[in-house]
Amino acid sequence: MKVKMLSRNPDNYVRETKLDIQRVPRNYDPTLHPFEVPREYVRALNATKLERVFAKPFLASLDGHRDGVNCLAKHPKSLSTVLSGACDGEVKIWNLTKRKCVRTIQAHEGFVRGICTRFCGTSFFTVGDDKTVKQWRMDGPGCGEEEEPLHTILGKTVYTGIDHHWKDPAFATCGQQVDIWDEQRTNPICSMNWGFDSISSVKFNPIETYLLGSCASDRNIVLYDMRQATPLKKVILDMRTNTICWNPMEAFHFTAANEDYNLYTFDMRALDMPVMVHMDHVSAVLDVDYSPTGKEFVSASFDKSIRIFPVDKSRSREVYHTKRMQHVICVKWTSDSKYIMCGSDEMNIRLWKANASEKLGVLTSREKAANDYNQKLKEKFQYHPHVKRIARHRHLPKSIYSQIQEQRVMREARRRKEMNRRKHSKPGSVPIVSERKKHVVAVVK
Repeated sequence: MKVKMLSRNPDNYVRETKLDIQRVPRNYDPTLHPFEVPREYVRALNATKLERVFAKPFLASLDGHRDGVNCLAKHPKSLSTVLSGACDGEVKIWNLTKRKCVRTIQAHEGFVRGICTRFCGTSFFTVGDDKTVKQWRMDGPGCGEEEEPLHTILGKTVYTGIDHHWKDPAFATCGQQVDIWDEQRTNPICSMNWGFDSISSVKFNPIETYLLGSCASDRNIVLYDMRQATPLKKVILDMRTNTICWNPMEAFHFTAANEDYNLYTFDMRALDMPVMVHMDHVSAVLDVDYSPTGKEFVSASFDKSIRIFPVDKSRSREVYHTKRMQHVICVKWTSDSKYIMCGSDEMNIRLWKANASEKLGVLTSREKAANDYNQKLKEKFQYHPHVKRIARHRHLPKSIYSQIQEQRVMREARRRKEMNRRKHSKPGSVPIVSERKKHVVAVVK
């Protein structure tokens, strides 16, 4: 007589303590689970819907400035410290955890054009319309002391931007030309110029720290090498570039914010064509900043909104706006990659979540596991029409929505005109030019 017996290992189903969760044995054989994919699809759909339900990105508004916020800077060592400069010459230092202003300095007469922190975080530099560069102590003055700058450099022309070297005691300013300064000297170490127009922005490369890039009002983006003290090469675009930002993970990549509503990501080794054209804004892009991971960047625009773009995508994944927010002048992504700050015309600094539906605070292990599972489900079904439609849907202000429709009509008209011209011309006389090549006029070395 043959007797069949069940043999099970108690370790697979018995709890170690009575406080543990019951272990559920699972058989992963696909033939035993014929409805696995439909179930996962429903879960992915629900996860996508819940993501949109809980998408509340706005966190706080820091008010206190008496004029429009013109520039922002991050503290290199402290996540909660942010510096802002306004159009009335006032600089404020903010504590983000308490959401209040810690210190106010009347730094310049007229606009504060640029602000940057020293790599060690002990001091910061400002430039303004009064043709001065000033270095300030990060900590406030002692009891009874007056608020005085550590150093003041009086220049010959107005400085429009400043950026500090990532490792050395040197900084760069721009105006009529790009000047490299040593912190201990009152005269620049070297001055570099290529063209005669005013330069609006200068930025040091965070990886190859001797490289820096600038953009001028004659539509140029110029790259410089500190070691040779000469410009390397420049690319001329269709319209003016307002500012650039280097990718903190890819040494040779930078993104330019342009007046033609687009952003262009370039590889400095091949400037004849951008790596990617990012199109979604409906007005001039005024500022751009990368996340510390280098996978995304945030852009601020004259159309009263900020957008988050993946580096390898031409369309934005997120758009943030409020009814009161006016033209957004400056934007920064915090060093922990969780928050975004923007400064706008109506004197406010706003704090946003980088991931709109992310839950703040401490998560339990089960919440983390559920989040990871839902994320994988959304990735698996991201191209299904229903899931894709829900994930992409955004409410936009009427002004932006109507401009998007208008630009779509204009783009379609241009495309149709080009097709008709090609159709009624000699074969090959009207070449097909890709979207990435259309906006680059020339590269000069």
